[in-house]
Amino acid sequence: MKVFAFMLSLMAMVSTVSAESFALVGGRLIDGYGHHPLANSVILVRDGVIQKVGTVDTLPIPNDYQLVSTEGMDVLPGLWESHAHLMLNGHADYVHWDKTYINRLSDEIMPASALQLLLAGVTSARDLGAPLEDSVNVKQRIASGEIPGPRLFISGPFLQHRAYPGTEAFRWSITSVKDAQQKVDKLAKAGVDIIKLIDQDQMTLEEAQAIVERAHQHGLKVVAHAHRPNEIRRGLAIGVDNFEHTGLTTAPGFPDDVLALLKERTATGRVSGGPLFWTPTVEGLWNYDAMVANPEHLDNTCWQRGLKSDTITDIKQSLAQPGKLAYMQLTPLRKPTLQNKIAQLRESGVVFLVGTDSGIPTKFHCQSTWNELAAWVDVMEFSAMDTIRAATYWPAVMMGVSDKLGTVSEGKYADIIAVKGDVLRYINRLSDVNLVMKNGVIYKKDGKELTDATLSK
Repeated sequence: MKVFAFMLSLMAMVSTVSAESFALVGGRLIDGYGHHPLANSVILVRDGVIQKVGTVDTLPIPNDYQLVSTEGMDVLPGLWESHAHLMLNGHADYVHWDKTYINRLSDEIMPASALQLLLAGVTSARDLGAPLEDSVNVKQRIASGEIPGPRLFISGPFLQHRAYPGTEAFRWSITSVKDAQQKVDKLAKAGVDIIKLIDQDQMTLEEAQAIVERAHQHGLKVVAHAHRPNEIRRGLAIGVDNFEHTGLTTAPGFPDDVLALLKERTATGRVSGGPLFWTPTVEGLWNYDAMVANPEHLDNTCWQRGLKSDTITDIKQSLAQPGKLAYMQLTPLRKPTLQNKIAQLRESGVVFLVGTDSGIPTKFHCQSTWNELAAWVDVMEFSAMDTIRAATYWPAVMMGVSDKLGTVSEGKYADIIAVKGDVLRYINRLSDVNLVMKNGVIYKKDGKELTDATLSK
């Protein structure tokens, strides 16, 4: 009964405006395609789908559409978080967290993570690593409207050479080619959207190849870790679609042969099944020392949204001394290498995706995505437009859903956010999303989440 009561309270936290038809009027539209923004835009939304896009001078607004002003705002496609961990909420001790909360994932932890992402403007997320049953459960409940959250694209458990002790619920060991094929089949049958592969260099070539080939037979893309040079070499040899993380610990850059292999792969493009994607998850590494110097953002209550009081207390105590976290001790030595590694990857021709490892120690779902965007623009010298496309258009392409998601254009789902100010000059405006619409349903308006109390005023 306690779990049921808690879920009722969580569901009551966010109400929505779900009228059939909306007209978003007046804002500057950055539609995700990367061309010149559209001033004084009008976006007509009916039944969750964008019907027409125009301007206040060219597109009449039908009388039965509810007006939503976006004057003074930039309007964008809903953001993608391409590397999230909904089973994590920033706690610093993985061993303790995995043991203590493994039976609270579906009822508390993952719904809270999903809610926090959505209210931060993330309308689509790749959840890369969680127990299969919990992943499917939460994805289905979001899709049905039972709980609020972004569109989830799930991997279920990692596939790796040998699961670490105590992690077997969300990491599956691979023992043979047949075992690899059977585990991919099981994941596909359960309804995952993507396969996550790690430690592929520690498997036999035949085992790793079997995972990718079987996944592709099921129409599933494969993401793979890129922590070690041999993980990249093996990943390229077997045809993975997307590498994750900047990797290579404190090494100053990628080996020459790895860069040559990357350039060879990116040169083949469509022949190899499309671009080679890379999710660098770089901001948490770059800003760790700044976070230790000023940990005030750890006290932002946005990360507590949807969590029980004992969970909040537990996370707080784990982060009491952020400069002493064992997880982060190598990070200051990695920081000086990051700009060079990003520059090397850019020069190799990979297509970047915005992802953050959201949920790992100190990285909260309500903050991590915009933090990454800001680091790309302010530190890594990406343009704001390219960064936005890496968080909207390109993830939809990578996941094979660009016909319905990734841009604000006719016929696509109405996943739209808006922020006050000029995000092409000040990308950190995305820290304070004013409007969040997913599938034509408004979850946040005028900077406030829509609750029963605000709707009644």
